[in-house]
Amino acid sequence: MADDGARRRLVGAEAEDEEQGTMAHLRPRTLAEYDVGQRRLIDGLRVAIDAARERGDVLDHVLLDGPPGLGKTTLAHIIANEMGGEFQQHSGPALERASDLVGLLTNLDRGDIMFIDEIHRLPRVVEEYLYSAMEDFRIDFVVDSGPYAKTIPLEIEPFTLVGATTRAGLLTPPLRNRFGIFHHLDFYTPEQLQRIVHRSATILDVELQEGGATQIACRSRGTARVVNRLLRRVRDYAQIMGDGYIDEEIACEALDALGVDRQGLDDLDRKYLRALIDYYGGGPAGVNALAATLNEETDTLEDVVEPYLLKIGFVIRTPRGRMATERAYEHLGVSGSPPERPNTQGNLPLE
Repeated sequence: MADDGARRRLVGAEAEDEEQGTMAHLRPRTLAEYDVGQRRLIDGLRVAIDAARERGDVLDHVLLDGPPGLGKTTLAHIIANEMGGEFQQHSGPALERASDLVGLLTNLDRGDIMFIDEIHRLPRVVEEYLYSAMEDFRIDFVVDSGPYAKTIPLEIEPFTLVGATTRAGLLTPPLRNRFGIFHHLDFYTPEQLQRIVHRSATILDVELQEGGATQIACRSRGTARVVNRLLRRVRDYAQIMGDGYIDEEIACEALDALGVDRQGLDDLDRKYLRALIDYYGGGPAGVNALAATLNEETDTLEDVVEPYLLKIGFVIRTPRGRMATERAYEHLGVSGSPPERPNTQGNLPLE
């Protein structure tokens, strides 16, 4: 088992329990406040919400897909606020028994929002109870077994299910097809992250200069959750090591001290690239081999490390494994050049 510290990284996009309360008040509460990035998603949601409210109807079920830390939970809260329904938050792996889900669904009122994070990790037996609940607002609850088994239909109030997933490909087709609204969230640009960090600094009453905002935004891996976390850590550094004012110099000092470089990479990212270059000659190397070399879980590399390295072009995936690119060599200051990318198609034999 990999060390939990690899998952609880400063630049990791996964939410940490101890920061939930701190981060909650930084979240936008309405679509009007959510004015940074994801424009197609926001415009589509606004139309769907306005139309549902005008009809006096409940909103279609919504599926939000994208890397962690981009605002799926925030959007679920916004949907509940805009529709005026009560918000219930649950996690897919935590709903272990069908009876748990039945109890939650029967307690919903009309127009309530049920949010299930990591919905692709729902146990199959639990997921199957969602099918009729989402489609017909009915639960067919089976009691007893064998020749004494019988189905008890339970009518439930019309509700909206908001599902969030980081791996939409793992959703079963029957569940995926029951969502009426589907949106994908992408990484934010540095300019969009600057607007987010300025807004958060205002809420936290932090004096933030433009150069400091630029440094924090550029090292936040395109992720809103990370930019807010870095802002809080830089605020602490500026308070103790400076006068509390965050300019470009103090931001650079703080982030360098925290091990976050100018591309937003931390120690685990650099260890990954170093292993790929030093041990495997730049690749290709399989993820299992890299995980064994780094003493990490393969899921940690695939879900936590690689998405951003792929996004910024430091690593590419080939049928034979991962390969470091020239940009990775330059960033690490490694002499030499990456191996030639293999021809994945090959040539047809000539007669």
